[in-house]
Amino acid sequence: MLQIANKKIIYRREGEVLIAESFGPWCLRVRAAGCCVQEEDWTLMQQPDYQPEIGVCEGDVFLRNECLKLRISEQGKIQISKIDGQLLLSEYWMDESDTPARIIKSSGAGCYLSQSFCAISGEHFYGLGQNPNDLFDMKGAVIDLCQKNTKTVIPFVYSSQGYGFLWNNPAIGRVEFGISATRWVSDCGRQLDWIVIGGANPAEILRHYDELTGFPPEYPAWAVGLWQSKLRYETQEELLSIAREYRARQIPIALIACDYFHWPQQGEWKFDRQYWPNPEEMVEELKEMGVHLLISIWPTCDTRSSNFSDMREQNMLIRSEHGEGTLMFCRGSETYVDVTDPRAQERFWSIVRNNYWDIGIRSFWLDEAEPEIQPYDYENLRYFLGNGMQVSSLYPFYYAKMFFEGQRSAGQKEILNLVRSAWVGSQRFGIVLWSGDIMANWDSLRRQIKVSLEVSLSGIPWWTSDIGGFHGGNPDSPQYRELMIRWFQFGAFCPVFRIHGFREKADRPKVSPWDPDSYCYSGGSNEIWSFGTEAYEIMKKYILLREKLKPYIIQNMKKTSATGYPLTRPLFFDWPQEAFWEVFDQFMFGADLMVCPVYQPGVRKRQIVFPPGTDWMDSNGHLYHGGTNAEVEAPLTDIPLFVRAEQYGLLRDTS
Repeated sequence: MLQIANKKIIYRREGEVLIAESFGPWCLRVRAAGCCVQEEDWTLMQQPDYQPEIGVCEGDVFLRNECLKLRISEQGKIQISKIDGQLLLSEYWMDESDTPARIIKSSGAGCYLSQSFCAISGEHFYGLGQNPNDLFDMKGAVIDLCQKNTKTVIPFVYSSQGYGFLWNNPAIGRVEFGISATRWVSDCGRQLDWIVIGGANPAEILRHYDELTGFPPEYPAWAVGLWQSKLRYETQEELLSIAREYRARQIPIALIACDYFHWPQQGEWKFDRQYWPNPEEMVEELKEMGVHLLISIWPTCDTRSSNFSDMREQNMLIRSEHGEGTLMFCRGSETYVDVTDPRAQERFWSIVRNNYWDIGIRSFWLDEAEPEIQPYDYENLRYFLGNGMQVSSLYPFYYAKMFFEGQRSAGQKEILNLVRSAWVGSQRFGIVLWSGDIMANWDSLRRQIKVSLEVSLSGIPWWTSDIGGFHGGNPDSPQYRELMIRWFQFGAFCPVFRIHGFREKADRPKVSPWDPDSYCYSGGSNEIWSFGTEAYEIMKKYILLREKLKPYIIQNMKKTSATGYPLTRPLFFDWPQEAFWEVFDQFMFGADLMVCPVYQPGVRKRQIVFPPGTDWMDSNGHLYHGGTNAEVEAPLTDIPLFVRAEQYGLLRDTS
């Protein structure tokens, strides 16, 4: 049965209630449940009240807003098209009675939910957060919807048909971009909830997505330069010595990181004064050098920490539904603070404020943000918000939200925190997403280029990888030095320019990470002078180039914060043509620079396709006409870099 009520279409049949509405002027939203649709927006922003056009046509009921039209038949079948009639989505009904497009059935504490759409020939899908599966176009892939180290699910995709699709459900599940159909699944959710976002072009669609989920705050100008990091600086003196060495060499860095296990115990959230005797003085000395300090925070709480017993009694920790409460073992038995609980947020932040913020630290490294558990048995987690199968994907959102709101309430204006996972809307909390503990090899570099572009199309504009990879890498190896150089060149044209990694070190003590009483030693050196003279000069060159490009970068970052237009984006974002749907190894960095990274060993030339409508120039002043292809030189000293010809001064001034 179909009805029209309160600006919505309501459809009822046995075992289902469905509501279709215009969610603001640019989006259509469909929700369905077994008996009662809940008013649960999860992390979405409130949308303006909007009156769509609703009517009846040939027995079907339709709803139309500024750019989209939804049509639902008497049998409950949904189609969505553009105003001009172009079909975007049509539900896939395999059988009239046995296999509907929408499946809602009881599954333990929640419902098994499935939504299927017909496949459209030639359609491409991009986004979905960061999935290091070596895919650019996700057509044909099956992707799990869950948070893990190196994997961040943001269930929003951009379609080459000209729309965005948001699966508004934090439950564990998967999406299947099949040949015959696209299917979104939640294994134990509450209700079907999905949103189609319209717009004339990719830029408009991303802007409407940010209107729905929140725009990112402006990126602080001080953070545009190099972020120096390694696993890990063991003492206060070691960290300061690195910052002093950069200053002595007259190489600017924006930030230096104090990584994990600078604390006496997980769940203490303070400096271990044996190794960090006077962090107040450290902060002041770095400030005098113009260097910010980034402090690692883990939301883990060890059973031996001074806060564990009380937080457990106050029910502020994530619990196991069955068995022991240990969710991870890293030099001890730990669980996590339940940051989905407002009381736990308040307690956690108050400790961090007393021990870090009050001594001048303004940037936090929010590690273990998935949260990482061993094994990944989501059904065994109990949060304040519900069972892990239903709500686990929300944890990084509330983790970032807790810090952002705590810092803002303390009076901080510019907020920028590094985080290892994210969710729909996380961008509005001043986060930099990084891609987790990736491998230090060429395969990983190629994957990171693709990941960077997928993230940019998922509403998360500030992104970085561990330059050089995290696991491995011998600073004395000529082969690894080549990889480090190429990765550093790519990193210079990522939104956030950050070097990090667990480098090999011949004399590192052989200590088991499972030994709860062992001291946590550092890996090898990871500063730009650690990789030999040739690498040092090349990396120094790109640090200085990034400094010279600061006005350009800041200008484009301001545009991102105002419009959602990504700083780093694939070519098809500006040129939505079939020729660019598969091009991942050329991308725009701001409005005028095209970056073409090298991601294979020994490569010193590469093919470039020049987008039409403008001519292009390299730093040597060579002109390339738009709409052509060319083989260009790519010596180890240089990443192929091109600028719109009318903006050539941008490169000339930095040469």
